[in-house]
Amino acid sequence: FEGNITNINARYTVVRALSGKESIVPNEMFINNRIENLSLADARAKVPVFVTVAYDSDVELVTKLLTEAALSQPRILRSPAPEVLLSRFGADGLEFTLNFWIDDPDKGQASAQSAVNLAVLSAFREHCIEIPFPQRVLHHASAPAPQSEQPARAS
Repeated sequence: FEGNITNINARYTVVRALSGKESIVPNEMFINNRIENLSLADARAKVPVFVTVAYDSDVELVTKLLTEAALSQPRILRSPAPEVLLSRFGADGLEFTLNFWIDDPDKGQASAQSAVNLAVLSAFREHCIEIPFPQRVLHHASAPAPQSEQPARAS
């Protein structure tokens, strides 16, 4: 469960998710399981954005555009600064991870992620950075011609 605790009773605790859905959690779960408190010491949340670009892309430009896209959004914190990582050499292209921080996760992490994604898409289009489609190679083996179709010999 992830959300804000809205009510604590002797037998259960009510947890309200950011989507508005409420869960009734038996207190025994809080005793017997590991609990992560995302806001005890700090309300900030790290949000990732994943993007794949073509192998022939300018990596320095991609890194710059990803950073600028994050910083163009008012909810994104300047400190700690957004971080761009070349995560993998994927099957379809270079896979980057952009991590940034927000200090108001109660307003929705998905909306911050979407705003950054839209800024990234706009910047990539403006600078002709290709987001590749998945590519698959299809090998087609021709069947050998049947014996009866061999040309007749001239006598």
